[in-house]
Amino acid sequence: MPKNALDEIDRRILGVLQNNARIANVDLAGKVGVSASPCWRRVREMEARGVIARYVTLVEPAALGLQVSVFVQVTLEKQIEGALEIFEEAVRIRPEVMECYLMTGDADYHLRVVVADLPAYERFLMDHLTRVPGIANIRSSFALKQVKYTTALPLNTGI
Repeated sequence: MPKNALDEIDRRILGVLQNNARIANVDLAGKVGVSASPCWRRVREMEARGVIARYVTLVEPAALGLQVSVFVQVTLEKQIEGALEIFEEAVRIRPEVMECYLMTGDADYHLRVVVADLPAYERFLMDHLTRVPGIANIRSSFALKQVKYTTALPLNTGI
């Protein structure tokens, strides 16, 4: 089996953990149909191999007053390595930027930005994003409603 290959039990473990990372090992083992010791070993092996990258707490944005999601398309003046690195470092340090992807197509980058309100987005845009050297164009689209959001990857486990 390749180094990062996952069998059906590993996938069942991941399926449960993606929905409840705080589940007790005994309960996890029961849900996936193995005993506790092998289940614990499998989880530790997947952590060591980097299959399980980290454990996090997902916070409801509205509970923090973060009501606005903005999808931002950024086009750079030049798509050269130095310009890409400058832009990527600039967005990496901004807490409002939840996701950033280097893209093919019309825009060089797509960002997902979360802020409290329109004035907060304007401050982010004017005080930070527009000041990044090498940006040619910025297009913003505001989400009206979140239809689906998940952090769980598709595992095809049947759970």
